[in-house]
Amino acid sequence: MTLVHKSSQRRTYHANAYQFVFSALRHAQENLGRDRSNENTGHVSARELLKGVQELAQEHFGLMTVPVFSDWGITATEDFGKIVFELIEAGEMRRTDDDHLEDFVDVYDFQKAFVDDYEIDTAHAFSRS
Repeated sequence: MTLVHKSSQRRTYHANAYQFVFSALRHAQENLGRDRSNENTGHVSARELLKGVQELAQEHFGLMTVPVFSDWGITATEDFGKIVFELIEAGEMRRTDDDHLEDFVDVYDFQKAFVDDYEIDTAHAFSRS
């Protein structure tokens, strides 16, 4: 998926969810060293995007990720796929022939990824600097 700028249409999910997907796309592209200005070299796969979603959500929302996503109408990784494909339909993102909604299904469990496996970095909290 790569970014295309166009006006938005009627949306299924909360507006913040769409903005978060764009942010997660940029985050994933930057972490992978992809050229965002080029649709061929800027492309990320569903799994790469979802990794960006996970990292960015943990950074921004921490243990509140699941309730925030739930408030936006997002309860599983497939919902991010639906958002992406809505954005593709609206002309706001591009896809390749290898991109499919099924690529977003059951990639990770929200409870496990955002709660059970969440680690709080206390290294700086207890250091004497």
